[in-house]
Amino acid sequence: MDRRSNLSGSLLVLAAGVLWGTVGPAQVLAGPDAGPVAVGGARIFSGGAVLAALVLATDRRAFLSLGRRTWRPVAAASAATGVFQAAFFSAVDRTGAAVATAVVFGLAPVSTGLCERLVLGTRLGRRWWAGTACAVGGVALLMVPGEAVHADPVGIGLSLVGGTCFGVYTVSAKVLTGREAGMAAAVSVTLLIGGAALLPWTLAELPALAEPRSAVLVGWLGIAATAAAYMFFVTGLGGVAAATAGTLSLAEPLVAAALAIAVLGERMSAPVAAGSLLLLGGLFVVSVPARARTARYDGAHVTGAVKVETTTGERN
Repeated sequence: MDRRSNLSGSLLVLAAGVLWGTVGPAQVLAGPDAGPVAVGGARIFSGGAVLAALVLATDRRAFLSLGRRTWRPVAAASAATGVFQAAFFSAVDRTGAAVATAVVFGLAPVSTGLCERLVLGTRLGRRWWAGTACAVGGVALLMVPGEAVHADPVGIGLSLVGGTCFGVYTVSAKVLTGREAGMAAAVSVTLLIGGAALLPWTLAELPALAEPRSAVLVGWLGIAATAAAYMFFVTGLGGVAAATAGTLSLAEPLVAAALAIAVLGERMSAPVAAGSLLLLGGLFVVSVPARARTARYDGAHVTGAVKVETTTGERN
């Protein structure tokens, strides 16, 4: 992994974060009649169907790469995807898009780094710690109570579940990138399985989901914020460590805050402005490659068939 692949990987993960950042504001703007779990299920099932159709049209044999060596990470990613959708959309419904998004992605880099350390043994370096500290501090400022902020305890709890699921998904996807799996096929399978787990709620609310505003919302969420975003994310994982990707995903609450101001007419308070600057600083620290004289990869940790490379500045 060189500086160019690291930078391109960072940009792809950031692109995924930008698309994911539209989810909460789009849900608020559309105001769908369908319940949050039904919307989440429809989102990932439709996104998985789009990806599966593309794979079948371009490379049907890609599904054959998903064998015995991939079923465990695929199963873990599928479970994390389904639980995340139910938890996140329910959290947005209870405590609002701003707080739910901030809590989920404030926890995401921490849960991802810890999962990567536990599962893959990757050492977390100073750049990750510094960037994550800035980003989490920025998210905390985004949550400072204001007129439009309502921190529902159950909603916060659901957000924490979502943040944990994000870490599990990220590390599972990182494992898959090291096992020569067809990533488009793998992502489509995880989305379809996760969506199938939520089908009872989705099918029960099909009439509400068929309403024009709900249909447009699910269309955007399924194609752009799921199919495209998940592919950007897992492709970017080939160039950055999972822990770094977890921190870069904090672009989501930044984008959500910007859309809330520009589209939903919310005002940027001083804490939100300061939090946004801290978030940008944290994202910059972990996304910009170090100079050539210091950019040596501090880890090629091999676990089975998985090779994990990081740019934290020390060697395992």
